[in-house]
Amino acid sequence: MRRIIVSMNVTIDGFMAGPDGGLDWQFNNWTTDMAEVMGAHLSKADIILLGRNTYSAMADYWPAVSGCLIAARDDMAFAGMMNNYIKLVCSTTLKNLNWSNSQLIKGNIRNEILKLKQQQGKDIMIYGSGQLVTYLMQYNLIDEYLLWVYPLSLGRGIPLFANRQRMKLIDIRQFTSGVVIMHYKTCQ
Repeated sequence: MRRIIVSMNVTIDGFMAGPDGGLDWQFNNWTTDMAEVMGAHLSKADIILLGRNTYSAMADYWPAVSGCLIAARDDMAFAGMMNNYIKLVCSTTLKNLNWSNSQLIKGNIRNEILKLKQQQGKDIMIYGSGQLVTYLMQYNLIDEYLLWVYPLSLGRGIPLFANRQRMKLIDIRQFTSGVVIMHYKTCQ
C-alpha cells in the first residue's frame, strides 16, 4: 500500500504562505544540505501529487532547470526526478498539462486517491499544494508530513493546520540555515 507524504515549508508560527500567498520568506534559508535531504525523500517516491497552483509554478520552473547549463548540481539531479516522475494534478479548471508525465485526476478526487493508495508502488509526494492538502486532511488520506520549519514568523498568513491533527514524531533534523525538518506520522 502506498503512503501519501506531504512535504511542506512552514514558518515557526505555522503558516505555509503569507497573507497574499507569498513564499518569498523561503528562499534566503534554502541550502545544499536541505536539497540533498529533499532529493533523498523524493527518491523513495514514484508519483508527485499536486494542486493547480503548485503544478503551474513547478511546470514552468523544473523543465527550464534541466536545460540550464549553469544550474546547481543539486538542482539538476532534483529536476531530473521532478521532470521524469508521474505528476498527478488535482484541478477542475486546468485543461491542458504541458509538463512531461503529467495527468489530470478526473472524477471524484477522494475515490481516485483511495484507489491510488491501494496500488503497489513507492510513496506519493505532495509539495506545497495547500488546498489539496487541506482537502486530503478531511478524509484522513495523508500518512506522513515532512514539515520544513523556517526560523521566522509571519504573524499572519495561510495556516497549514486549521483543525486538530494528532501525529507522532518520527525524526527531526536541523540544517545549517536554522531550518528544522520534522517528520511526523499521522495517528488515525
